[in-house]
Amino acid sequence: MATTNHVDQQHDVVVVVVPLPAQGHLHAALQLSRRLSSANIPVYYVSTAAHVRQAQSRAAGWDPLKTPNLNFIDFPVTFDVPPPNPNASIKFPSQLVPAFSSSMQLRDPVTDLVNKLSSISRRVVVIHDFLTSWVVQDVSKILNTESYCLNTVSAYLMFSYVWDAARPPVPPEAEVVLKQLPSFDGCISPEVVEFTMKQIGVIHDAGNIYSTSRVIDGLYIDLMEKTSISKDFTHWALGPFNPVDLDFDKKETVLDRHYSLEWLDKQPPSSVIFVSFGSTTSLSEDDIKELAIGLEISQHRFIWVLRDADKGDIFSGEVRKYQLPEGYEKRVSERGLVIRDWAPQLEILGHPSTGGFMSHCGWNSCIESISMGVPIAAWPMHSDQPRNALFITEGLKIGIPVREWERRNEVVPAETVQKVVRTLMASPEGEEMKRKATALKEAVKLAVMEGGVTHKEMESFVAHITR
Repeated sequence: MATTNHVDQQHDVVVVVVPLPAQGHLHAALQLSRRLSSANIPVYYVSTAAHVRQAQSRAAGWDPLKTPNLNFIDFPVTFDVPPPNPNASIKFPSQLVPAFSSSMQLRDPVTDLVNKLSSISRRVVVIHDFLTSWVVQDVSKILNTESYCLNTVSAYLMFSYVWDAARPPVPPEAEVVLKQLPSFDGCISPEVVEFTMKQIGVIHDAGNIYSTSRVIDGLYIDLMEKTSISKDFTHWALGPFNPVDLDFDKKETVLDRHYSLEWLDKQPPSSVIFVSFGSTTSLSEDDIKELAIGLEISQHRFIWVLRDADKGDIFSGEVRKYQLPEGYEKRVSERGLVIRDWAPQLEILGHPSTGGFMSHCGWNSCIESISMGVPIAAWPMHSDQPRNALFITEGLKIGIPVREWERRNEVVPAETVQKVVRTLMASPEGEEMKRKATALKEAVKLAVMEGGVTHKEMESFVAHITR
């Protein structure tokens, strides 16, 4: 076990954070840990050795190891690391399942850690990912401990499950979206269903934390509150877990600025579409070929992050390199940039030259795009993404679908890619989406400022756990 400080100092209240070992979950948990540590609360971020290292290495623009009150505890855990399968019929990243399962080995170490902290603290607050509920199931038996479930998703998504099960009455603006919910077919693999069911059976929480803001998702937070079984169970919207204001005028002070941002500096405002399908998606060769042609014939500027999906341990083994059509990068070099490594997504989305985002609609990507006022071409691949895509396009009306979920097994032709890019980037319809996205960005920014609804909610949460 490694840690950045000793677990033997006397404290009033401490927080233990237990994320799921997958990039979006690690990232959201780390950002929340950072916020709580800034409230002068000691935070212990706990995972496997490989995943603590992953979270630290991908923290953009700040150094987790130099952050006061933020401590890391890693446990050595072994697991298989299969490669991603770009031709799988279900796009869910099954290569990550051994890593998910490895987190279950943390049950005893985490319980021991919480026991130790509880002996020297007035209260221990455990914040765990919904998918690490199994790991923390014993902490409810420790007297001065309470736990909260971190949902790295929207309240809309969580309520969509309630709607599926019970069809409670909802306002018309929610009903119009919920009646269009896509099926779960093809979203996740059978082994993940089994893993999830293990989590559901052991939940003992005092409340839900969502990676969202009431200005984005207030309607559904209200609905979650109304359908809560217990009045003592609280719902907290503490996101977005990313900065909402990036200052590009300070670029000369940044020494290690990514080359993509230098390239964006040379492009006209709102002229570039950013194409990225997150850390868990592997495209097939046919998908890549059609997408490449579609971007080329659209005649629009683009940045395309073309990298293979993460493995369970991102530091192990070789990474597959995608092949593009012969001479492609040279042909598009005047207006297209292909990135084959980790890209600074938030900074790219926040750059004034970026005007659209073709995305898989993972929730972190959605909320980063919302924070930066960038409309989305929604191309969901698995998990919560089809429902997130519906929320973006029909709920918030800041996006356009690339294809319907029912047609997920078909290759999206280049002509469709071309049409979607042109609609998003250069049409009255796209302009209206951009206008709505900009208004939402401003609302999110106001919400996190002093006196704003998110700022007050975070203060309320801190006051609650330190009461």
